[in-house]
Amino acid sequence: MLSSTANLYKNAFKGLSKSTWYLSAVMLVNRSGTMVIPFMTMYCTQQLHFSLPQAGIVMALFGAGAITGAFIGGKITDKFGFYSQQLASLLLGGIMFIVTGFLHTYSSLCIGTFILSLCNESFRPANAAAIAYYSTPENRTRSYSLNRLAINLGWAVGGALGGVLASINYHLLFWVDGSTNIIAGLLLFKLLPYANSKASIIKDKPLQKQHAYTDKFYIAFIIITFFFAACFFQLFSIQPVFFKTEWHYNEAFIGFLMALNGIVIVFIEMVLIYSIEGKKQPTFFIRIGFFIAAISFAWLNVLPQSRFTAITAIILITIGEMLSMPFMNSFYIQRSALHNRGQYAALYAMAWSLAQIVAPLSGSRIAASYGFITLWWILCIVCALASVSILILEKKILASKKHEPIVVT
Repeated sequence: MLSSTANLYKNAFKGLSKSTWYLSAVMLVNRSGTMVIPFMTMYCTQQLHFSLPQAGIVMALFGAGAITGAFIGGKITDKFGFYSQQLASLLLGGIMFIVTGFLHTYSSLCIGTFILSLCNESFRPANAAAIAYYSTPENRTRSYSLNRLAINLGWAVGGALGGVLASINYHLLFWVDGSTNIIAGLLLFKLLPYANSKASIIKDKPLQKQHAYTDKFYIAFIIITFFFAACFFQLFSIQPVFFKTEWHYNEAFIGFLMALNGIVIVFIEMVLIYSIEGKKQPTFFIRIGFFIAAISFAWLNVLPQSRFTAITAIILITIGEMLSMPFMNSFYIQRSALHNRGQYAALYAMAWSLAQIVAPLSGSRIAASYGFITLWWILCIVCALASVSILILEKKILASKKHEPIVVT
């Protein structure tokens, strides 16, 4: 039994390119320093003595910068390639983290946060394009899962270390976050040789030659993604408040619940993806994942208050996340080619960035006005509708393929 389990884990990580591992190592170093943003609200209110609404504006500008950065990063990736864009984003982002630590007035911090986020988030489309470039169609979803594993491990390390550093001096957060960005950039430069993706042979035959912004099926997918993401982000923004104020759990247990999401991903996702990759279309797993997420929100209303209910609700939404998100990456990679992959990755990143802004604003308003029970039912319904929408989109795409002209080569 132990031997078969060990072999399963070994095979799950087997067959990925060396460059894919290097990219994940860079991501791990980068995300291990992620500590400024989780503590930014506390920094603004406790250290700089800004009001809570002012702190909210600073965080909103970070979201706006993320959307802008994703758009610009996608454009640059398609024009000049993913390698230079990743390197520039890591180095400039690192410098901006350090600079932002010296900005103490409200207006200067607002401007600095926007520029910082723009530089930092322009990394995501280029990184997504790089993963696709260094992987094969057979292991592409696992390659994205490895990258997600590195992100989750990094977040766990960064969050834990950030709490310790914040208790000593908030300014240490900016220095460590900036330094890890720069180190990640230097590591990328050292480990991965320059790849001129613009001059390389296109590895994947594009499904459509049009731009991402005129791909009607992809635009529909992005809209669905936004609504699902707005529900998913409640996990990190509103659910902790619910567990504290409504169910009266202490911070230690709430912290365990938040950590449980990352722990389950680290130990299970790669094996899960290895077991199911290639057996169905990506949209099949996406809609199943969305539906399980819907169940997780209903779970909080249907079952009585207990630690078991809280833990299983987190596990359910994590399963939904593991089934959907890696295949969401695979979906847009299948619809793109090397020359326009940055556009597709940028739109995807922008949808998540916008949802990150909308989620806490909408969730807090609904909970305050109508109660948490109403909020959980609304999120359940939205996730279920997103699942049905993916099914409809899947059928529309399959129908369009039947009417595509046959090209004789």
